[in-house]
Amino acid sequence: MLLLVLLVVAVTLLFEGWTTHQVDAARTKPPCTRPIPRAADDGKPLLRFGPKGVTTAAMPPGTVALTFDGGPDPVWTPRLLDLLRRHQARATFFVYGKDAARHPKLLRRILYEGHEIGSYTYSGGDLGVASALRARLELSLTQTALAGAAGVNTKLLRLPHTTAADTLCGPQWPAARRAAEQGYLVVASDYKDRKPWRGLVSQHSQTDLGYREAQDLLRDRRVQRFTTISGGLGRPSFVGAVPVADEVEGAGLIWSKRLGQAFLTVMVWTLTLAGTLGVLRMLLFTVFARLHVRRLHRYRPGAPRLREVRDPVTVLVPAYNEEAGIASTVYSLLASTHPHFQIIVIDDGSTDATADIAESIADADPRVTVIRQPNGGKPSALNNGLAHARYDIVVMVDADTIFEPEALARLVQPLAHPAVGAVSGNTKVGNRRSLMGKWQHLEYVLGFNLDRRMFEVLECMPTVPGAIGAFRRDALMGVGGVSDETLAEDTDLTMALWRAGWRVVYEQSAVAWTEVPGTLRQLWRQRYRWCYGTLQSMWKHRRAVVEVGPAGRFGRRVLLYVTLFQIVLPLCAPVVDMFALFGALFRDPVEAALVWFGFLSVQLVTAAYALRLDRERLRVLWVLPLQQFVYRQLMYLVVIHSVTTALLGTRLKWHSMKRAGTADPYLLEAPPDETRRSLQGSRP
Repeated sequence: MLLLVLLVVAVTLLFEGWTTHQVDAARTKPPCTRPIPRAADDGKPLLRFGPKGVTTAAMPPGTVALTFDGGPDPVWTPRLLDLLRRHQARATFFVYGKDAARHPKLLRRILYEGHEIGSYTYSGGDLGVASALRARLELSLTQTALAGAAGVNTKLLRLPHTTAADTLCGPQWPAARRAAEQGYLVVASDYKDRKPWRGLVSQHSQTDLGYREAQDLLRDRRVQRFTTISGGLGRPSFVGAVPVADEVEGAGLIWSKRLGQAFLTVMVWTLTLAGTLGVLRMLLFTVFARLHVRRLHRYRPGAPRLREVRDPVTVLVPAYNEEAGIASTVYSLLASTHPHFQIIVIDDGSTDATADIAESIADADPRVTVIRQPNGGKPSALNNGLAHARYDIVVMVDADTIFEPEALARLVQPLAHPAVGAVSGNTKVGNRRSLMGKWQHLEYVLGFNLDRRMFEVLECMPTVPGAIGAFRRDALMGVGGVSDETLAEDTDLTMALWRAGWRVVYEQSAVAWTEVPGTLRQLWRQRYRWCYGTLQSMWKHRRAVVEVGPAGRFGRRVLLYVTLFQIVLPLCAPVVDMFALFGALFRDPVEAALVWFGFLSVQLVTAAYALRLDRERLRVLWVLPLQQFVYRQLMYLVVIHSVTTALLGTRLKWHSMKRAGTADPYLLEAPPDETRRSLQGSRP
């Protein structure tokens, strides 16, 4: 479905851009390289090509054939028609096919008032330098547009960027000859200094200047009649009716044109909306991050840190096939500076050596307990561990996460405030050597952690990540434990705590290192689950929007933010990217480049500030421009896929990720070819 929508959008933009704005045709006439043949260079403006060569013709004395190029124009065409009606004159209008399709009523009025229609090509491209395909389409599309707009076709043609016959020089002459082979009478104009009473084909634009020129000419009393090209030649009209099939085809072109114009209008507004939301999000990040930093360095009445928390802690580590990283996770927890804690590893039916590795550590350290259970999913494992927890503070940790020594002690400090029910830690990417790892590293710092700083200030933290989060045990039991009704159990749990009246805060100094997906397939599956689970959680807790107190404040703030910036903006993004490409190809590439670089500059500044706040190196910023071409589109497609799945009512299963055990922060500075230390010997 997504590919079909994008295909329709691409075809619509390509057709609109190719027909209206041109790709392979020049807008200006190139200099002449050779003159027209002598047989045609007699000053007469009407050219007919035949087997014996070219013949020319002109208006008889006393006759002026008024011709107007361009349009139909909604401003000047009606004025010109009114002017001609007042002087009881007739004229020939050489129209653009694209404008005839856009203004069919004006075209029908031209014919109804006795005037004649000629072709000025579809978009006004120079047929002399256009490709053979485009030259044919410029003429055929114009005829199709005329058939759809008024049920007629025409055999009159004026080549754009030409005036008198001798301007059909160089590449224009072969183009005129090819058009004549299709039955066209090629119409040029007489020289400007030719006296009207001698017979004249006058050429005017549909502008203010053309209107004044025609007005002055119509006042010339020496001219006997003002007529059309066919009227001046004394022959039947060059405009004729077309079969019904051609009218139907023309109507299809007109509707395609209308849809293309409407689509472009919608895209302009969508681009404006998306750009505004993107810049607004960056500004919100910066402003609220600064407010968050200021709050950290000053005392506030009611601040959560009222005393040092040294209470014992139970750490729950759910694990399923985590043999690559379970030892590093447990050893990093055992190295914590917090004085008293219990570690419970819940093996959720692993088919590898996860439980055996954890039990070997438990045999050597009584602080570690291993629980085996049949595979039931992460929520089931957490609830099982919660039932065996001995202490009132519970920390939940993913089995691929490495805790810094002070992380556990710092994570639980905000629980000193009795209103705080949960604390989110600061998650960082451990395996950031690859380009994909660096992209996710930037996403964690620029997106997730800045998000959490903003949510902390606004008091609407939507997610305590599974990698590092602290909870009150009674708060967890009060909301029924960890629910398995969504795929984002951490978001679901956090929203449930808010609705139960608990506060959720962010502790940026509690740092844990996690392993992120190393392949596109793993990344897609992980983010697909996250996004789909978030949508499920939003729908489950949608009533928070109308509730009162902290729950209502949380619901209105976070659900609005997530809807705008994590759903609406990604849904618009692929079409906006296509429209940006359209602007670069068909409109103003400089303008498109300036907009793109402007937005990138805002992102770079915001990312640099975020890296500085997290005490990360700025040299990773070089991957940010590359992120705009691959990674960003992938994340947008994940959101679109998730929303489509949700609308179709499909139930997803849990997607596990194959771990490589590369989340250890000590590996960041190690040489690429250095052999990793033994897991059993790398921790005390």
